[in-house]
Amino acid sequence: MAASSDLQTTSESINHSDDGEKYADGVKWDELGFVITPTDFMYTMNCSDGNIFSQGHLIPYRNIELCPSAGILNYGQGILEALKAVRTEDGRIMLFRPEENALRMKMGAERMCMPSPSVEQFVDAVKQTVLANKRWVPPPGKGSLYLRPLLMGSGSVLSVGPAPECTFLIYASPVGNSSPVGNYHKVYQAQKQARAKGFSDILYLDSVTGKCIEEISAANIFIVKDNVISTPALVHGTILPGVTRSSIMEIALDLGYQVEERLIPLEDLLEADEAFCTGTAVTVNPVGSVTYDTKRVEYKTWEGTVSQKLYETLTGIQTARLEDKKGWTLEVK
Repeated sequence: MAASSDLQTTSESINHSDDGEKYADGVKWDELGFVITPTDFMYTMNCSDGNIFSQGHLIPYRNIELCPSAGILNYGQGILEALKAVRTEDGRIMLFRPEENALRMKMGAERMCMPSPSVEQFVDAVKQTVLANKRWVPPPGKGSLYLRPLLMGSGSVLSVGPAPECTFLIYASPVGNSSPVGNYHKVYQAQKQARAKGFSDILYLDSVTGKCIEEISAANIFIVKDNVISTPALVHGTILPGVTRSSIMEIALDLGYQVEERLIPLEDLLEADEAFCTGTAVTVNPVGSVTYDTKRVEYKTWEGTVSQKLYETLTGIQTARLEDKKGWTLEVK
């Protein structure tokens, strides 16, 4: 790929050998959090003068250069995805439903008037990124290699409109098994205020009535009442169609629970037996308590809970401890 004038990269050949060490040196795998740890390589490909991405390639992980008038910097023309690679007990490296991330990126790209990689290009790029950084995939049970695909308007624009050039980029970082971090800049202030009061996160209500729950800052929310698991419906376009969200819904049905997508009044949350959130970073994470105004409600967590059963089933499939009967996992080799 020729380097563009807006996103400066190099086109040198990258060689990565299977003969290197299995794990990166100096990493304290038991202490991984959710912070960036620079790995060896990232992947990039470019699209200009048309809607088809050129052949991408790996480059060393490094800072990138953007034109000051790039669409991503001036008008926020960019989207992101997130997925993980995990190592199984027998040493294999597995991805979980990467084609769903590709399809979601394509949907977002259409809304942002951007071209996007094909599903095949996306999945191949993810696989290449994982293989090039496989020594950074944590040992079994210690975490995962977090992959962040980005699609950005890298071409120069002055007036409001789509950038004439777009760049697809994937970088990776080893992370621990949970994350309290939000992905979206709109939550920064509210999250900071909540944490200053001793809370770990915030839950948003719908913007029209303020009476129904929607999302946690970086995750989908579920509630449990008796044998019924409920999550906010996607109908209004304000809730992320999470890959983990949809997977948990299928698993719950298989386990015999009733699953509902619906408008969930705040009162239903406050009267629930359990609440939990789902997402790529958090996987399935129980909610210990919620506070609304002066009312605080505590929930059952972990031992013997529905969320624990769902977590163990999902991670069992992801790490090949349980049989994947749905074809959700993809081995990287």
